[in-house]
Amino acid sequence: MCRTHAAADVASGVNVHGRELLPANVIPRHYHVTLEPDFKKLTFDGTVIIDLDVAEESESISLHTLELDIHAAKISSGGQVVSATPKISYNADTQTTKFDFLSKVSKGNKAQLEIKFTGQLNDKMAGFYRSTYKNPDGTEGILAVSQMEPTDARRAFPCFDEPSLKAEFTVTLIADKNLTCLSNMDVASENDVQSESTGATKKAVHFNKSPLMSTYLVAFVVGELNCIETNDFRVPVRVYAPPGQNIEHGRFSLDLAAKTLAFYEKVFGIDFPLPKMDQIAIPDFAQGAMENWGLVTYRVVDLLLDEKASGAATKERVAEVVQHELAHQWFGNLVTMDWWDGLWLNEGFATWASWYSCNVFFPEWKVWETYVTDNLQRALALDSLRSSHPIEVPVKKADEINQIFDAISYSKGSCVLRMISTYLGEDVFLEGVRRYLKKHAYGNTQTGDLWSSLSEASGKSVEEVMDVWTKHIGFPVVTVSEAGDNTIQLKQNRFLRTGDTKPEEDQVIFPVFLGLRTKEGVDEELTLNKREDSFKVPSNDFFKLNANHTGIYRTSYTPERLEKLGVAAKQGLLSVEDRTGMIADAGALASSGYGKTSGVLSLLKGFGSETEFVVWNELISRVSAVRSAWLFEDQAVRDGLEAFQLELVSDKAHQVGWEFSDKDGHIEQQFKAMLFGNAGLCGDKKIIQAAKEMFTKYMAGDQSAVHPNIRGSVFSMALKYGGKEEYEAILNFYRTSTNPDERNTALRCLGRSKDPELIQRTLGMLFGGEVKDQDIYMPTAGLRSHPEGIKALFVWMTENWDELVKRFPPALSMLGTMVSIFTSSFTTKEQLLEVEKFFKDKNTSGYEMSLAQSLDSVRSKISWLERDRADVAAWLKENGYGA
Repeated sequence: MCRTHAAADVASGVNVHGRELLPANVIPRHYHVTLEPDFKKLTFDGTVIIDLDVAEESESISLHTLELDIHAAKISSGGQVVSATPKISYNADTQTTKFDFLSKVSKGNKAQLEIKFTGQLNDKMAGFYRSTYKNPDGTEGILAVSQMEPTDARRAFPCFDEPSLKAEFTVTLIADKNLTCLSNMDVASENDVQSESTGATKKAVHFNKSPLMSTYLVAFVVGELNCIETNDFRVPVRVYAPPGQNIEHGRFSLDLAAKTLAFYEKVFGIDFPLPKMDQIAIPDFAQGAMENWGLVTYRVVDLLLDEKASGAATKERVAEVVQHELAHQWFGNLVTMDWWDGLWLNEGFATWASWYSCNVFFPEWKVWETYVTDNLQRALALDSLRSSHPIEVPVKKADEINQIFDAISYSKGSCVLRMISTYLGEDVFLEGVRRYLKKHAYGNTQTGDLWSSLSEASGKSVEEVMDVWTKHIGFPVVTVSEAGDNTIQLKQNRFLRTGDTKPEEDQVIFPVFLGLRTKEGVDEELTLNKREDSFKVPSNDFFKLNANHTGIYRTSYTPERLEKLGVAAKQGLLSVEDRTGMIADAGALASSGYGKTSGVLSLLKGFGSETEFVVWNELISRVSAVRSAWLFEDQAVRDGLEAFQLELVSDKAHQVGWEFSDKDGHIEQQFKAMLFGNAGLCGDKKIIQAAKEMFTKYMAGDQSAVHPNIRGSVFSMALKYGGKEEYEAILNFYRTSTNPDERNTALRCLGRSKDPELIQRTLGMLFGGEVKDQDIYMPTAGLRSHPEGIKALFVWMTENWDELVKRFPPALSMLGTMVSIFTSSFTTKEQLLEVEKFFKDKNTSGYEMSLAQSLDSVRSKISWLERDRADVAAWLKENGYGA
């Protein structure tokens, strides 16, 4: 979009389409940023010199700053100082500092703004912040690192902190001589300097000038680091980690990065434009990873992989994260959305690309099968809530932006791209992507620019079809009725998990790609683009909509057709994706009143002979969803559901076993682990006994006694069926292990214990000092598995609310995540009222979306229980599960 300048108070920013934007009177072209962190005072001194084009006659300049102390500023133009002491004012609401100067600078001139400032090396994991780690000798080390996305570059240096205001950056970092300094670009030169603050001799590391880029991609790291490097790619690729980590555990990510960069160059048709690619493991990191151009930052567990101590699922996660961040180097960094409502262009594409490349690199992982249980279900789950949002969501100010880094921008965004790539064909889709990247390199785009390039490549009117999917909230359920004479009647309606869609919420007609599977193959041409329509099928004996589940909708069949599809599944007529998606649809539809839960339980019971991991994953997930909704119901019913799940998984668990060998494939390892864990936690006596024996040996020092794939399950069983002794052992394991993956497993399991005293000890860890703020959600995982833990979590939140808000300011993303964790597991009206009452007088700005989604989720469980409480109890009784 074209930025316009409104006649407004420039200190308050300009309002365009409701967005809070800086005034457009000057345009930044180049920043020279110099920073010197002080690890003793936990501050940093900085200077920034910004070269500006003057777009309108100006007597003031406004830019973004947050928690920076400005000491001096100077404005020059044409080699003359316009103002050596401008008047400085700050607007806290818009996070803008305004510099008023005495004389005007004419339109068309160049200007330079120089600012000296001090900032905080904060502990909020935002801006230029500090991260701590344990050295091998037990002392504490500090890194100064950065996280700018979405709007925290303003915490590191005064800047025009909007994605469309791209500029070039020249960075200088001043540090002690023994420290490593990293930024987006490679090092141009180094020289000795006298520190202005301490007088000590330090080194100044000067980096080469960057290409045009957005402020949210600028990155700095200063600290003691170890490094490994490969020259398998055209430019050097490195992995860095602080001394406490085994740098050799970065080898998998290093080699994968080199191969992935070469692959993306080929697929996207544009060379990676920077002179190096660094990846670094950061001990304190709020997200999974961040795609800073040329210097990608990661959580330790998402970059470093100890293949001896980590399971198959962890390896897959690391591969996906690395390939996601590297896709961003093109999609997001080279071509950037012009404003945050286009975030999905970055995140949806990087998500799609990571699965696409993972499938090429690791075909044996069959990731497109997993995609149906992972990304698609995550997208449909969130988008079935009233409080969801469109893919292109209007965001106006900084504290709203963090809230849209969610399953809509990532998962639904990637599902839309998968849907369009299936519709156009992969080759045509990628040709459109190449055109988009070439046309807009180093620039900013809106969603329409992508549709335009895909239309050019395909000759189809992509925008017409896709706009509905990105600009509107929700998705449809397609109801199938059969009219005989090989005709099916289809009707689409908005799908809501609460099952109470109102007429005014059901106005949008989606273009639904039907993907009709018959014995003759798949017809990808059919589209339902009206409310109701009828279609011919070759034969009524077998058909299924949404082949491989690349479409974003649920399908509601009659009970008779669902039964026939169950038979078709056994006959091998349905793909793994079809079977998985069909189970997911049936489960979701029952929970929202389109069918009875008893029908789904019967459907699941009939899948006992299923052989595929992904289908079993969804089967278990759907039983777990019922059990979660019924978690506060009568014990007899809860025991009956557990007995049903045990019967479902137990035979299969014993059949595949829980011995692991090098011959086991990647998927087989996960399959064995999942069945072992589920059967054991549902009460399989033989598995529980085996887990106890493994646990005893493991805690006695036999590291081979528990395979990494089942470590979490063994720990969970030890806690569920054990007591204080097991708790102490796992807590001690957490405290003494040096492997982040092992430590995280222990932390996630501790809450499994239902002993009131142990619940309080686990809660005490959240703010107790030994769990990093980035990980405080982990001990809550086990607590959410039982009613006692869920209630205790909410009480803890109410008692520690002020400290929670202090540690996780609402404008950052973590508070919303925690609010959701503390509230979304409830299932009763009384509990809902309790949550609503607590937040009634709170300022929910910055996390209102998470809270609304959590409350919606609770409401959906309340209505599900009201509809099917008696139905489930009757089914359990009829089928002999003791209720």
